[in-house]
Amino acid sequence: MSNDKKSKSFGGKWLRAAIPALLLHCSIGTVYCWSIFSQEIADYIGFSKGATEWAFSFAIFFLGMSAAFLGNVVERDIHKSSLIATICFAVGMAGTGFFISYGGAHKGSLVSLIGIYLSYGFIMGIGLGTGYLSPVKTLMLWFADRKGLATGLAVAGFGAAKAIASPIMQALLANLGEGGVYKMFYILAGVYFVMMFVGHLLLKKPDGWHEPAATEKKPSIMETLKTRPMTNYIGIWLMFYINITCGLALISQEKMIVKCIGLAASAGLISTISAIFNAGGRLGFSAWADSMKDRNTIYKLIFILSIASTALVIVTNGIKNGSGNTLLIVLVLALIFIVNAGYGGGFSNVPTLLSDHYGMGSISAIHGITLSAWAFAGLTGNQLATFIVNHFGEVTQIDDGHGNMISVNPTGYQMVLYATLALYVVALLLSIFLVKKSPKAEAAAKASK
Repeated sequence: MSNDKKSKSFGGKWLRAAIPALLLHCSIGTVYCWSIFSQEIADYIGFSKGATEWAFSFAIFFLGMSAAFLGNVVERDIHKSSLIATICFAVGMAGTGFFISYGGAHKGSLVSLIGIYLSYGFIMGIGLGTGYLSPVKTLMLWFADRKGLATGLAVAGFGAAKAIASPIMQALLANLGEGGVYKMFYILAGVYFVMMFVGHLLLKKPDGWHEPAATEKKPSIMETLKTRPMTNYIGIWLMFYINITCGLALISQEKMIVKCIGLAASAGLISTISAIFNAGGRLGFSAWADSMKDRNTIYKLIFILSIASTALVIVTNGIKNGSGNTLLIVLVLALIFIVNAGYGGGFSNVPTLLSDHYGMGSISAIHGITLSAWAFAGLTGNQLATFIVNHFGEVTQIDDGHGNMISVNPTGYQMVLYATLALYVVALLLSIFLVKKSPKAEAAAKASK
């Protein structure tokens, strides 16, 4: 089907690509709601919050690894992959509810904790990885002329899921009574199964597009990657990994940083606004990149903005001195919002950047392998920040604005910024020197001469 004909299929674009992508991504994106109920889970099953936190880390790790290993399944059959995603995500969520319930009846049982790791981490993680990948290529095929806008829309759904689902989850926890935390998982498992199954039924590639038959010779992933210098792909993988690591390092300390600058009473509102910037960055940066000759330019902009905002807070010692100082509060909030937007924008631009460099033939598989960066960043980003905060500075007590004293480590949070600043500089250098211009950008540059 020609691009012109597809562009006229407005209903097809939305019914067969955009809407199912949003149904899938708005469901699986709720994995980021973990912080809302993690303490309740820990209290209910009789373990520390630190022990239960590994469930979230495992979910992100297996998201990236399942995307890497199942990318070829997505490439061959999006209906099989989207069905796998639907079943695994719903079963994982229901299983999490079951093992929380078991833990409530058997306090401190390792069966409960390991069951949550397997359900929320491994089974849901497979659903996350396949669900994240399944609609992406389909969107780029339907929106051939605005690939960034299309993928940004879906990935924005992943980022916005937390803002949409958080108040619903909080209401469920408040109204379901004793054992509300496991009952909530049962309810949401049913709701998300319906949403994702509808998305699975609707998802369809444009008429006229056919993947090569299983018996047909197709270049391997490595052969496709070698059509460009291998340092090019290594640069893309590393700058994606660094952007996620830095984003997670700051976002994991976001609430405590907000409290340090005297905005404890507004922490919830600021968290919601940062989630909106995260989603907005996914849509805005990717749509903006559609107008650029070289999509790598958007990464250079993300890293430059992140470096500038981080450096300003470091130079002014904004986290330590921000309380009561309007200018410093603005600088710290700007840092939080810019990093959230760049974190989201980094995700949404990866598939389109890869397609510009390596074509559409194996994009799901290549995108899947690249998401392994997300898996490793999920294990290192939060832990990097936690290590720095635990080993630098000292804990002090401050008033949260309601007469309660809370423990914070302003110096530790400032030291996190030194680490992220250095990493952002490395990422910028990678984007400049390792990631070459795409064939599309090279052709445009020759045409303009």
